Amino acid sequence: MDDENQAEWIDRAARVLPAGGFGNFDPGVVICEGRGAHVWDEDGKEYIDYMIGSGPMLIGHSHPEVVEAVREQAERGMTFFANNAKGIELAEVICDAIASAEQLRYVSTGGEADMYAMRLARAHTGREKILKFEGGFHGMSAESLMSLAPTRLQNFPLAVPDSAGIPECVRDLMLIAPFNDADAVRGLIEDHADEIAAIIVEPLQRLVPPAPGFLEALREETEKHGIVLIFDEVVTGFRLAYGGAQERYGVIPDLCTLGKVIGGGLPLAAIAGRSEIMAHFDKEKAGESGFTYQVGTLSGNPLAAAAGLKTLEILRRGGVYEQLRKSGETLIAALRQHLGEAGVPYRIVGDPVLFDVVFTEDPVTDYRATLRGDGERAKRFNRVLRERGILKTESKFYISLALTDDDLAQTVDAIAEAAGRLFED
Repeated sequence: MDDENQAEWIDRAARVLPAGGFGNFDPGVVICEGRGAHVWDEDGKEYIDYMIGSGPMLIGHSHPEVVEAVREQAERGMTFFANNAKGIELAEVICDAIASAEQLRYVSTGGEADMYAMRLARAHTGREKILKFEGGFHGMSAESLMSLAPTRLQNFPLAVPDSAGIPECVRDLMLIAPFNDADAVRGLIEDHADEIAAIIVEPLQRLVPPAPGFLEALREETEKHGIVLIFDEVVTGFRLAYGGAQERYGVIPDLCTLGKVIGGGLPLAAIAGRSEIMAHFDKEKAGESGFTYQVGTLSGNPLAAAAGLKTLEILRRGGVYEQLRKSGETLIAALRQHLGEAGVPYRIVGDPVLFDVVFTEDPVTDYRATLRGDGERAKRFNRVLRERGILKTESKFYISLALTDDDLAQTVDAIAEAAGRLFED
């Protein structure tokens, strides 16, 4: 570890970083090391990590096989701005795994992938409007930051910008619908069918599962009206199942976006989908008017591709997804037991591989339902967990393959204590 302690690093960050951080997580935590399912801060405090880099470290930190694969590639070159064997091989593996992926293009972040997916849909259909769901997260583009987490709830389909600096005209290109409301989507399509280029959706929206028949309805309506269906699988890809949410839910989109897991902890993401849509990236096939320009200095970076290839190889081994789900189910059972004993209203939302508690007695089926949760109670619960050495975001447990029985037992004990302290003054 460095000689400086965490307080000194926090002070240094405050001088050079807006709000003292990278914009991602609590700047009061400075992580210096990660191994397996554990991370350490600059004071040497150890945590069991349920943040896992906001999802990429599905097999754990510094997995020795991944480290070796990256080391071997680093000795042969770090980036080339040209095709490379690792990137081509990873593309083959992804296209074999993901039902909708006939071809793909690499970018560096999931948000970048979502931006290009929407642009491809516009190029393919000749239409301009995008339908997204309130509360859906699709990165940092102007379109994506419409009605991500609005505090002013407007009537649908009016979009609400979540950031300064977004041109007013972007609002006119977006239609906002409530997640899990197929009838609302049908109504918007009926009114705007000849204007809508794409529907973009997280199949599991943040943590909210799709209602039975909802994704199927999106597929039926988009096919009927020539609208591109985009699944944002940046989170769910290779996590809900090896084939992602498409495998888990049995609905195949036209395009999907992937990130997090496919780079094995290094910056890598992709847009994948039907060849006829992906052909807009090929100027010879698309022509001048249909060509969608895309380039990135680190797109298909061989280090990230090497890490991704080894990560996906490990995920193909027997029993991996059963182990992930078993770990998640252990913690979900503990949450139910101890929150039930505490006598607080709660809902566990998500999937055994990623989930959290919303402190409400109402069903959680969309973004507005999450707002009815007791936010102060959630903060108290998470604060006690962190005191007990459990690191998570404010709204999610990410499960990793590196969790041991001892890790789970320590987490269960922390859950019990946090539930018992919910009524402290």
